[in-house]
Amino acid sequence: MSVPTDPTKEQSQHEDDVLERIGKIVALDPTPRGELHLGDDAAVLLPFVGEAIVSTDVAVFGVHLDAELFSLGDLGFKAVASALSDLAAMGARPRALVTAVTAPPGTDLEALHRGIVEASTLANCPVVGGDLSRGHDVAVTVTVLGECPGRGAVLRSGAKEGDELLVTGPLGRAAAGLRLRRAGASLDDELVMAHRRPRPLLKEGMAARGAHVHAMMDISDGLGLDLHRMANASNVGFALSDVPVAEGATLEEAISGGEDYELLIATNDPGRLRLMFYDRGLRKPLTIGVVLGDSSLRTLAGETFLRRGFEHQL
Repeated sequence: MSVPTDPTKEQSQHEDDVLERIGKIVALDPTPRGELHLGDDAAVLLPFVGEAIVSTDVAVFGVHLDAELFSLGDLGFKAVASALSDLAAMGARPRALVTAVTAPPGTDLEALHRGIVEASTLANCPVVGGDLSRGHDVAVTVTVLGECPGRGAVLRSGAKEGDELLVTGPLGRAAAGLRLRRAGASLDDELVMAHRRPRPLLKEGMAARGAHVHAMMDISDGLGLDLHRMANASNVGFALSDVPVAEGATLEEAISGGEDYELLIATNDPGRLRLMFYDRGLRKPLTIGVVLGDSSLRTLAGETFLRRGFEHQL
């Protein structure tokens, strides 16, 4: 795997110099009063409201994103977006994030961090700290911090018999985008953008929590895996009537492609959920089926819905 480098930089860079340049990229101006984000041994944040939600994701260039087809900026953006999607899946409001980067000498760390900041800015979630280390591969670890006031986080384990199952949008866009990019599509193609610059559905997650849904998770590894994970956690089955396929994608990409980061929701009051989304100017969630009490029954259009999707080989 080739790693993009900046030929104007020396192969070995002094840590303090690199940190100073990156600090100028990621610094939030102004920092909220009473908080300290960068420049000390640790960040200082104001107290969280309700439950504090913490999640960590790692993205490796060449594993989570094709290094021959996409840029370091794309890696940084996607690393942050995928981590923030875990907050969306709990219905959390983002507060801050920290990053840890390993990379071989000569890597364009500024380009990488510009992608990180683009994603964090779109989510209004500041980068408050991080770390750098030399390594064989480019890897970005992102830890996100969020809060859930009031009723607390929505878990994947709360689905109940009779609940309606919904998703926040059609599926398969990211997988279709990767397929098209490999076939020569441009980086600004709409489906390619869905793969390299995914949008964490934070507003949708908070709206669903406000609608008191029973269970929720993000679809990061494909509906064919993540729906089974929700069913396993809730000890239920399901009967799917439909899988909404994004324009330009195939049914198989919608089921097993992964990285859509749409939200999968179980609720006994879909009308309230749709009203909450409508009031907040969000897309109408789509019904895909119903939760069953028998955990052995898991079907799509009456046929067994097999477990399939993206799983890392460790």
